[in-house]
Amino acid sequence: MSRRVVRQSKFRHVFGQAAKADQSYEDIRVSKVTWDSSFCAVNPKFLAIIVEAGGGGAFIVLPLAKTGRVDKNYPLVTGHTAPVLDIDWCPHNDNVIASASDDTTVMVWQVPDYTPVRNITEPIITLEGHSKRVGILSWHPTARNVLLSAGGDNVIIIWNVGTGEVLLSLDDMHPDVIHSVCWNSNGSLLATTCKDKTLRIIDPRKGQVVAERFAAHEGMRPMRAVFTRQGHIFTTGFTRMSQRELGLWDPNNFEEPVALQEMDTSNGVLLPFYDPDSSIIYLCGKGDSSIRYFEITDEPPFVHYLNTFSSKEPQRGMGFMPKRGLDVSKCEIARFYKLHERKCEPIIMTVPRKSDLFQDDLYPDTPGPEPALEADEWLSGQDAEPVLISLRDGYVPPKHRELRVTKRNILDVRPPSGPRRSQSASDAPLSQHTLETLLDEIRALREQVQAQEQRITALENMLCELVDGTD
Repeated sequence: MSRRVVRQSKFRHVFGQAAKADQSYEDIRVSKVTWDSSFCAVNPKFLAIIVEAGGGGAFIVLPLAKTGRVDKNYPLVTGHTAPVLDIDWCPHNDNVIASASDDTTVMVWQVPDYTPVRNITEPIITLEGHSKRVGILSWHPTARNVLLSAGGDNVIIIWNVGTGEVLLSLDDMHPDVIHSVCWNSNGSLLATTCKDKTLRIIDPRKGQVVAERFAAHEGMRPMRAVFTRQGHIFTTGFTRMSQRELGLWDPNNFEEPVALQEMDTSNGVLLPFYDPDSSIIYLCGKGDSSIRYFEITDEPPFVHYLNTFSSKEPQRGMGFMPKRGLDVSKCEIARFYKLHERKCEPIIMTVPRKSDLFQDDLYPDTPGPEPALEADEWLSGQDAEPVLISLRDGYVPPKHRELRVTKRNILDVRPPSGPRRSQSASDAPLSQHTLETLLDEIRALREQVQAQEQRITALENMLCELVDGTD
C-alpha cells in the first residue's frame, strides 16, 4: 500500500478570525454604487471607505485606532461632483490618498494626522485627462509620485502627481472597457484585463503589448489579473457556463495555462489580493460571505487550496493591509477590512505558532515606505526593485510626514505644464497653513472640553439629587 504524503507548507494551517465587536467600525454608510472595486483602502495609519453622499462623491478616512461607532457628523473627504469609484493610498506616503470618480477626474488628497474639524474639500491636485468615468487607480510600486488611472474611455493614463503632468497615455490598446490593471513588482510591466476577454501584458514606457491571451476565461463576466512573485499571472474569471474559475499563466507561453481550476457558481466577481512574501492569494467575491485562500508554488498543481474563512454576512467590499501594518508578535500574515452595509470589520489571518519570538520564515524583508526611483528616472527607462525593510522590531509609521515631505514632493509650487491644479489651503505659505491648522485643532479641543464640563456638571447635579433623596 502506498501512503499519501501530505504537502509540506508552513501556511497549511493559516486560519482567519473576525476581530472582536469593539474593534469594528460601526455606523458607516458604505457606498451602494454598482462598481467592481474594493470600496476600501487601508494602510498602517488610516482606513478609507467610499460612502454614500448626497450631491457628489465622498469617502471617509478614519485613524486605525478610531474603532467603535463613528459619529454621523464625522468629517468626510468631499470634492468630487459624482460618486467615487476607487481609492488608493500612496505606498510611499501614508498621508496621501488618490480618488477616482464618475465625474472623470482623479484627485489626490493630503490627510492630516489629527481629526479634521470639517470636511476636507480641497485636494492637493486635480488630474483631468479622461473623457469618461475613472474607475481604476494604482500607484507605482517603486517610483515616487507616479499614479496610474484607467477610465471608461478605455484609456490608461500614468501621471506624475508631483507636477500634474501626464507621463504616458495608453489610448489605443484596449478596444473596450478595462476591468483591471496591475503593476508587476518593480513597475516595469502592466497586466490588464478587458471586456474584449483579452489578458494583456503591457510595457507602458514602450507603449507595446508584449504578450496577450484571448479568452483566458471564456465567460463574458469581468476578469481580474495580478502578477505573482515568480512573474506568472494569476487570473479570476468565469467559464462559458458562468462558473467562477481561477487560472495561473506564464506570460512567456500563453498557449496553455499553468493551472486552471473551476470553483463554484456565483455572480460575484472574485477580487484577488496577493501577498508576494508568502505567495498566498486571497479571493474575496463581492456579495460572498467567505474568503478563500490558496498558496502558489513551483510544484504541481501550482495553485494549492489552503482554506476558507466563512462568516454569515456578505461583503460589500474589502481592504487589504500592507505587510508593514501587521502585528508580527501575533504571527499575523494578513489583515482584511470587510465592508458590511453599515460597518467595517477587521479579519485577521494568522499562522499558529507556539513561540513568541519573531518568526523569520513568516516575515522576510518587505517593501517599506521609501521609493526606489524618482518619476523622471522611471520614465527614462530605469527599473528598481522595492526598497525593503525588516519587520523584526515592528513598523512605526512616521508622524506628520505631510509637513516634512509634501512641500518637496507632492506640493510642487511651480505651475504644472499638464492639467490644471486646484488651489487649496496647502498652496498658502506653510507657516500660515500650519497656524490655521493649529487654530482649528485648538477650537475643536475647546469644544470637546466644554462638552465634557457640561456633562460633568449634569452628573454632579444628578448625584446631589440622589444623595438628597436617600437622606
